[in-house]
Amino acid sequence: MANSTSVSPASLAQACLAVLLTANARAKAHMARDIASQWRQGKLTRDRQTPDDWPARPNRPDQPQLLPPRDMPRRKMSGPKGRIAQLHALAHIELNAIDLAFDMAGRFIAADMPDNFIDDWMRVGADEARHFLMLSDRLAELGAAYGDLPAHDGLWQAAYDTRQDLLARLAVVPMVLEARGLDVTPAMMAKFAAAGDDKSANMLNIIYEDEKSHVAIGTKWFLHLCHLRKLDPKNCFGEKVQANFQGRLKPPFNVEARTQAGLPAPFYLDLAVDQGGEPGLWLKKRSKEQGEGLVLPKD
Repeated sequence: MANSTSVSPASLAQACLAVLLTANARAKAHMARDIASQWRQGKLTRDRQTPDDWPARPNRPDQPQLLPPRDMPRRKMSGPKGRIAQLHALAHIELNAIDLAFDMAGRFIAADMPDNFIDDWMRVGADEARHFLMLSDRLAELGAAYGDLPAHDGLWQAAYDTRQDLLARLAVVPMVLEARGLDVTPAMMAKFAAAGDDKSANMLNIIYEDEKSHVAIGTKWFLHLCHLRKLDPKNCFGEKVQANFQGRLKPPFNVEARTQAGLPAPFYLDLAVDQGGEPGLWLKKRSKEQGEGLVLPKD
C-alpha cells in the first residue's frame, strides 16, 4: 500500500485512511489527488462512522529525519543552499497538510456536518498534494530532494491534540497555522524574487492564493458549527486556541489577506502577544502608535 498511487475503495473513510497510511511522499500526494477526484465523481460513499483503527499518526517516509522544533537548524535565505532549505521546509509543511485534510474528512466523517464539508476538505487535500508535488519537482530542478534535510516534528501535534474536538481542530489548523502562512509567505516570495529565483517566487504565489481559500474554508465551518451549537464565535475561538495551541499568536499579521479569507481580525488580535508580552499588548501598542487607534475590518 505504501507505494500505491491509486485505490478503489467504496468507502470515503477507507480512502482517507489509505492516504494516511501511505508512507511514500509522492505516492501519498498522487493518491490524495486520486481520492479527491473519486469523491467529486460520486464514486465514494460517505461513511457515518470513523473506522476503529484510525491512526494517531500518519505513516511517513524514512527520510527526512524528524527533529524536535528546538533542535532544528536555523535556515537563512542567503545562497542556493538557503533557498533549497526553505523549499524543503515548505514541502514538509505541505506533506503534513495533505494528511491534515484527509484526517479532517475521515476522522470527523460522523460529525453532524453536510456533505459539502467533505467536499471542501477533499478540495483542500488535493490542493496540498499539488503544492507538495510542485515543491518536490522544484527541489529536483535545483539538485535536491524531499528528505535530504531534517524536518520539524511538531507539525502533527496540532492534529493529535485536537483529535476529539472538531471546533478545536478548525480553530488551530486552518485559522491559526494556515493563517500564519498568509503572514510569512509574501516576505518569502520577495526574497526568492530578489535572489533571481522567479520560478520559486511564482510557485509560492500560487500556494499563497490557494491558502487563502483554505483559511476561508476552515473559518466558514468554524462559524457554522458555532452557530449550530449557539456559541459565541470569538469567545469560542479564544478558548479553543488557548487550550489547544502550544505556541503564541505572534504579529505582525497580514490583516488584509486574513480578512480576504473571512477570518475576523478581533479573533486573533485580542490573542496577540509581543515577545515576553501579554495577550492584547500588541493591539494596544499599535493603537497608541497610530494615535487614533487601529482600524480593524468589520467582523
